[in-house]
Amino acid sequence: MTYTERIMNPDPSHDFEVLAKMEKNYEEKDVEFFNEVLKREPTLVVRVHAVTVLSEIGDESSVPVLADVMKNDPSPLIRHEAAFSLGQMGLKSAVPFLCEAALNDPSEIVRHESAAALGAIGDEGARSALMKAVGDPSDEVKGSALASLFNLDFLAYSSRHPVTSLVEESKEEKRKAALERKKTKMPHP
Repeated sequence: MTYTERIMNPDPSHDFEVLAKMEKNYEEKDVEFFNEVLKREPTLVVRVHAVTVLSEIGDESSVPVLADVMKNDPSPLIRHEAAFSLGQMGLKSAVPFLCEAALNDPSEIVRHESAAALGAIGDEGARSALMKAVGDPSDEVKGSALASLFNLDFLAYSSRHPVTSLVEESKEEKRKAALERKKTKMPHP
């Protein structure tokens, strides 16, 4: 894949056409289309939209594409959005990629978001990387790592203790709200 830091084309008509196609393909939940947009479209405005949409669709086939973006895109903004999207998708297959970014990305915002995404996914396999991220020189990365470790601890605790009906009700409400959001137009960053 070829990535650039160009924000948009000098003539935005191409970007507008791609965004219009993205609207149509979002309604159809065409994951492959958005994966291809990320692979071939050079402008930041288009790629950030594609990353956002992929998190809404939440398909497993997008994990390697978003992981490649997170590792190789020159834009810290796009890498940050990819980390956020992987966390929102909640797929455990994203954990190794997020661990790598949390510990090694040159951008503080990407390390912070990767650590936060690991907490959102809630997989114990991230614990070691999060413990290392607590030693990051950035307070934001440390804070995200600590919050994610707390979440892992809570998940372990809640698996050993009965969860209250209030928490279960909240999960059901969130699930219903997420389904309603997916019925709407394409999300925009």
